[in-house]
Amino acid sequence: MSLRTAQRASLVDQVIDQLKEQIVSGSWQMNGKIPTETVLAEQLGVGRNTVREAVRALTHAGLLECRQGDGTYVRATSELSGAMLRRLRQAEQLEILEVRRALEIESARLAATRRTDEDILRIEAALAERDRAWELDDADYFVEADLAFHMSVAHATHNLVLIDLYEDFSAALRASITAAGTSLNKTYIPHDAIARAIAAGDASAAERAGHACMEHILIALTE
Repeated sequence: MSLRTAQRASLVDQVIDQLKEQIVSGSWQMNGKIPTETVLAEQLGVGRNTVREAVRALTHAGLLECRQGDGTYVRATSELSGAMLRRLRQAEQLEILEVRRALEIESARLAATRRTDEDILRIEAALAERDRAWELDDADYFVEADLAFHMSVAHATHNLVLIDLYEDFSAALRASITAAGTSLNKTYIPHDAIARAIAAGDASAAERAGHACMEHILIALTE
């Protein structure tokens, strides 16, 4: 990690900015543990109280999460995603799925009109991984593989705002995918139609496939 020794003026603000830089740049990975208070104080050349205040501020903003007896973890990459995460924690599962439906359908439609050959390869690889995870009957693996497939579709839109929103939404999506898997009683929902429509550049078919996928989940959860 390349942290600069902080100057005397506005030490806490400077430390906040430098810690935030580590988060935004990806030097500290999402859901990863950050260095201890003592280590950070030594690297920054400031007191532990200054580091503690900076960490507290970033925790309040939703970027970090302090876990008693364990350490401090990265929870979001921006104040916006931190605020979104706090809001989603209070949301009902159906509310999250309704928003997810809008994101999924629009992602599929845009991806079909903007995807590159590389995007198609990533989507197909993600789909194959999703199928493999299902066959192995590994719930955690499947949740991550399913989310990776949808992320590959979102990236194929080349809409940076949509991609950021989807990434910020990922924590809540993990919960919704897990809930959907339980409520659907192990009923597999194929995503092949989404991938085929995107590869074919058929925006209407991609939109219909995305809509059908999400309607299947929503109906199952509300019956």
